Amino acid sequence: MIPIEFTERQQKIIQIVKEHEPITSEQIAKLLKVTRATLRPDLAILTMTGMLDARPKVGYLYSGNKPVNLISEEIHRIKVRDIKSMPVVVEEQTTLYDAIVTLFLEDVGTIFVVSNGFLTGAVSRKDFLKNIMGGTDINKVPVGLIMTRMPNIVMTYPNETALEAAIKIIEHEVDSLPVVEKVQKGEKEYYKVVGKVSKTNITKLFVELGSQ
Repeated sequence: MIPIEFTERQQKIIQIVKEHEPITSEQIAKLLKVTRATLRPDLAILTMTGMLDARPKVGYLYSGNKPVNLISEEIHRIKVRDIKSMPVVVEEQTTLYDAIVTLFLEDVGTIFVVSNGFLTGAVSRKDFLKNIMGGTDINKVPVGLIMTRMPNIVMTYPNETALEAAIKIIEHEVDSLPVVEKVQKGEKEYYKVVGKVSKTNITKLFVELGSQ
């Protein structure tokens, strides 16, 4: 199993759970004097790595990263390239109307935007809703004007682990990540979108592992 160096706060959480198990996230947050939202990424990492065991309506228990935690071992072994799905991509000049139609036809939460074949941005359902409510002419405005632009896009790579991708989704509170391959052109780096990893991909992986 790949060793993970836990942060100071994660180590405190482990100690608290050891001393007070079973204990809820709300109780842990009170002891650390932080919000539950602040703890969410830490608890996700600790449970995914097998250090803690989360039980519904019970709370967190200390499991100590036991070797028998096969799901944890699989999560470390499985790569993004093994679970990625097809991305939904549009050009920067695509109108908001056409982009919204694409969003609903493909039934996705986020569309990735490209220019000359390389990633330049991303647009979510929330972005579209804000602009529709703001009175934007969706038949004239290109999606490039409302998208979140690079370098503010959280990405993942084919050779990263499923665990690393899941942590990024939780920490940055996004629905999906573009899976990219880096392309070097002179002194500049560009990113080609080769897939996506979403909350659905991660959920399917857990269901698959839990069914084995």
